[in-house]
Amino acid sequence: MTDAAKPDRSTLRRSLLAQRQAFAITPAFQAAEHAVRQALPALLAQLEPELLGVYWPLGGEFDPGALAYPRALPFARREPAAMQYRRWDGAAPAARDECGISSSTGAVAVPDVVLVPCVGFTREGFRLGYGGGFFDRWLADHPGVTTVGLAWSGAETQFPVEAHDRALTLILTERELIAPD
Repeated sequence: MTDAAKPDRSTLRRSLLAQRQAFAITPAFQAAEHAVRQALPALLAQLEPELLGVYWPLGGEFDPGALAYPRALPFARREPAAMQYRRWDGAAPAARDECGISSSTGAVAVPDVVLVPCVGFTREGFRLGYGGGFFDRWLADHPGVTTVGLAWSGAETQFPVEAHDRALTLILTERELIAPD
């Protein structure tokens, strides 16, 4: 497919989100969640995070909250657009960030391993998120952090990579671990 025939990123994002919502109400979703829940601890044991950056799951995303590591949740600000991580004790989040997503009131911290939700992804390690650029900006400011995209295999796609996009270190789906070159 030529670039001219590919949908723009916002159209692709809407399509992938609709597909994810439909997938989330199927029995296959439960099986996919179980598969990621089984594979992720072994991967994290190899990565040995001192502080694990997780995320508060939105509709149809894998829920990484119950992992047994010191954790931090992102907190996004709209103006100026920025994101930071705050230590999280695992209790019900006491705050919402400026995007309305549950977050923590803990101390600002920089995780060494970050789990990143993916609306879509490519084999080359690029992720399509929600369009705010928060993760990409944070990753650009923290280039030494190991990033693990969490995605459903059905979200694999192609899209034009833009200058601000940052490739992830690894992508874990219910079917495989992808280690881009």
